[in-house]
Amino acid sequence: MNPAATPPLTALKQKHLLGIADLTPAEIVLILDTAEAMKEVGQRTIKKVPTLRGRTVINLFFEPSTRTRTSFEIAEKRLSADTLNVAIASSSVVKGETLVDTAMNLEAMAPSMIVLRHASSGACHLLSRICQAAIVNAGDGMHEHPTQALLDAFTIRERKKKLAGLKVAIVGDLLHSRVLRSNVLLLTKLGAEVWVCAPATLIPPGLTQMGVTVTTRVDEAVEGADVIMMLRIQLERMQGAYFPSQREYFRTFGMTEARVARAKPDVIIMHPGPINRGVEIASEVADGTQSVILDQVANGVAVRMAVLYLLAGEPQINTAAD
Repeated sequence: MNPAATPPLTALKQKHLLGIADLTPAEIVLILDTAEAMKEVGQRTIKKVPTLRGRTVINLFFEPSTRTRTSFEIAEKRLSADTLNVAIASSSVVKGETLVDTAMNLEAMAPSMIVLRHASSGACHLLSRICQAAIVNAGDGMHEHPTQALLDAFTIRERKKKLAGLKVAIVGDLLHSRVLRSNVLLLTKLGAEVWVCAPATLIPPGLTQMGVTVTTRVDEAVEGADVIMMLRIQLERMQGAYFPSQREYFRTFGMTEARVARAKPDVIIMHPGPINRGVEIASEVADGTQSVILDQVANGVAVRMAVLYLLAGEPQINTAAD
């Protein structure tokens, strides 16, 4: 589907953001376009608009997070929402309260939105069926991480001015990555050519059916690439030996300057973080001139502002400073 062939959307069709799989190409473009306007808010002296004044957003993170949780909180505050961060370690969850009971108790306080990160795939879908609040998926198990894919796409489009026709090489722990799934869904929907690369032990079944090219050779994956996206080795999700050692992994699959040289001269290097330096990527690559890793972090705020704004159903962006 060519998003340019249909009239531009002005609102999302869904009440929740549960995954990229639920979005049409036109909805993805709407979020990216809205994020451009939101990024301008972040460049002002007073980085705030009254768009979500009176709305309450609860950040419910059952897994550790730095970039995602912080950028959601900043996005909420820049939109003037009332923000509440639930500290799981000091909540009733440690006493055995279930996710459903936690959600229903929070729901009783009438929040407008709940931003959820959870170790179980499908947790956000469960809450969307029992809560009146809009649910935003901030990462569920090994399923999806939609706002990460959206900020990645925003960053690529910002640098390359397009997504269609680009060769994007995604290298790393494909098996355990929710970022991979969301990015593959988004990039293929918008016409990018996606290559994925990992050791055979870290390649999940069914990837070719998602419209990507799968290889175990890094040099082949990055050859002529416009974008190289590295994925973290998720040791905390691994039970068993997926590769001989971290040193061996870096030697065979790590992104070095020599491997980057096989890509196009204007290639950009991406990583969702946190980075394992010397494991999936060399420091000189992560910190080099072609790296847009910190741009991804900055753009995460604008993209999450756009998502919250669109889910709130506001008819237009209020550009007046608060």
